[in-house]
Amino acid sequence: MNQAPPPGTTRIAPATRAAAIVVLAIAFVLCTAWLDGGADMLPATLWNHPDWIPWWNPPLRMLCNALPGLLLAFALFAWSRRAGWSFALAFGLQALVYGVNALKVQNLAIPLMPADFRMLGQLRHGGGELLAGYVPHLALSILILLACIAAVVAWLVFEPPLLPRRPRRWRALASAALFAALITLLAGVPSWRGVYNQKLLGMQPWSPIATRQHNGLVGSLLLFHLQYGSRHRKADVPAALALMARYEPQIAAQTQTPANDAEAQKPDIVVILSESFFDPTIMNGYPPGTDLTPNLHRLEQHGVSGQLHVPTFGGGTIRTEFEVLTGLSLRYFPEVQFPYLQIHQKRIPGIVRLLSADGYDTLAVHGNNPGFWNRTAAFKELGFDKFISIADFPPDDVVNDGKYMSDKSFTDELLRQLPDAGPPRFVLGISIEAHGPYDQDHGIDTKARDAIPVPAGVTDPYAKHELQNYLYHMQHADQQLGRLVDTLAQRKRRTLILFFGDHLPALVPAFQQAGFENGEGFLEQTVPYVLIDTARMDRAAKQDAVAWELPGMLLREAGIGNDNYFALTRLVAPGLAALTRAPDAPLAPETPQQKQLDDGMRNIADLRLRNKLDKLWPQAAAMAAKASSAPATTATKQAAAMQ
Repeated sequence: MNQAPPPGTTRIAPATRAAAIVVLAIAFVLCTAWLDGGADMLPATLWNHPDWIPWWNPPLRMLCNALPGLLLAFALFAWSRRAGWSFALAFGLQALVYGVNALKVQNLAIPLMPADFRMLGQLRHGGGELLAGYVPHLALSILILLACIAAVVAWLVFEPPLLPRRPRRWRALASAALFAALITLLAGVPSWRGVYNQKLLGMQPWSPIATRQHNGLVGSLLLFHLQYGSRHRKADVPAALALMARYEPQIAAQTQTPANDAEAQKPDIVVILSESFFDPTIMNGYPPGTDLTPNLHRLEQHGVSGQLHVPTFGGGTIRTEFEVLTGLSLRYFPEVQFPYLQIHQKRIPGIVRLLSADGYDTLAVHGNNPGFWNRTAAFKELGFDKFISIADFPPDDVVNDGKYMSDKSFTDELLRQLPDAGPPRFVLGISIEAHGPYDQDHGIDTKARDAIPVPAGVTDPYAKHELQNYLYHMQHADQQLGRLVDTLAQRKRRTLILFFGDHLPALVPAFQQAGFENGEGFLEQTVPYVLIDTARMDRAAKQDAVAWELPGMLLREAGIGNDNYFALTRLVAPGLAALTRAPDAPLAPETPQQKQLDDGMRNIADLRLRNKLDKLWPQAAAMAAKASSAPATTATKQAAAMQ
């Protein structure tokens, strides 16, 4: 007599159940590989791969790419007893990650990285509104998402369980163990490095794109997370001291230079990070004589200017911002993608604290949500006295041009914060009008926009539309630069104005169609900068630079030379500037001399960030003094021996 199946389950033999689960798991791995689409992840690589690759390597990489989804699917299955629902939900959540990655690649040409998930904490600080602008057909996307949620709930209710209800304890234990394994994997518990490592799976740590193609999106995320997420090389103090001692005589000469004549002569200092500002005529296809940034070019005849190497492309303003405020190159902290979200300490050394100690009032101005990028906390750690954000602007002068605050309103506030009397001021201004996405026409004068020329090679209507929208806003930044400098030049009070683009805009289709005059890719391009001293506008000098070099240049221009680290950056940065590129750009070639200098600066930068560098300068000075006296001592001994 056949026994009836337990209530709520279907009559399926145990072997059949097991076979069904195995088939679902294999299908999940193969479908994930198909969804991924990486060149080395496609199912065909199982039987079609180079002879030097072991037969087990392609299936292992596919499994590692799908493993988080598999763990989630099995954990849900142990909890719900519904196999189809569990695997479908896990695959759907995985597909959502792939969709977000597709949006990032479309706009920035770079795949997701582990640090990108820190943006989830920024959704309530203006990040949600900003990121939503990049989602195509937002309303329709929300409706589809709601429909999917309803379908998931209905599926859970109507799918018959595959497993019997009892024994519950074993199912609960299995579910808890699987969820725990998933959590430890996502948290980066070191034991997982035995699976996700370069030797076993292969990895190109200098290229997220290549690693993603080889190991899949999820696999590459876990490789970077586990191998580089929490590791930081300890500084080599002797190597740092050797470099410090080598440059000590030149540093001493710079830091002993007297400051300006009197306290009243200290200039106001204004630093402008202009959103996505660059000179578009570096693209191929513009006729000779085209000038889309006339004020920039005019002011280049009255100050120091050149091309600036920045550590990001298309976004990540805070990377450039951090380098300019601290003088620290993010190349020396490869685990840090978003410094304000990843570096937390009470005192971050930099130009803000130095100027504050020298009697300056220090403030930042930004016409956006103050919590975005965690600036509220980061600016306190950097030492700013005040942070003026969008809520602090006069209500009658919060005018948007497009989606974001106009550069005119932004410049109005900068000028309000620069009185003719009182202590000298350091003002950091961060504009936002020219921020993407660039396919939207919010408040744009379309007639003026359509009259803006684009390179001949940009023929795709979408790419042309994006580029013209960007140029419309970028030209406003150029106009306001001219207005700001002209206004401040009329004051009796001396002012230094440093203006630069934080990165190129995310105009990948236009850049790919037109190309650049220097023959390099968009990830390797530089942005313009100009440094104006209103007391010395009768000079013009050209000097290419790197973002972390700028604070040292500013201090020298202001006559404030009492910081050894910034003096060192002025000496070494010109030889290292070209090494700074966007994170996924091809690595710049490095000579042996550059590599030696680079390694020394990496150690020094680590000590500087941890506030452990200053106490080493006396030791470096002693080493330099000893080295300078050594030749004379040797010569004396040789002379005595000859007598």
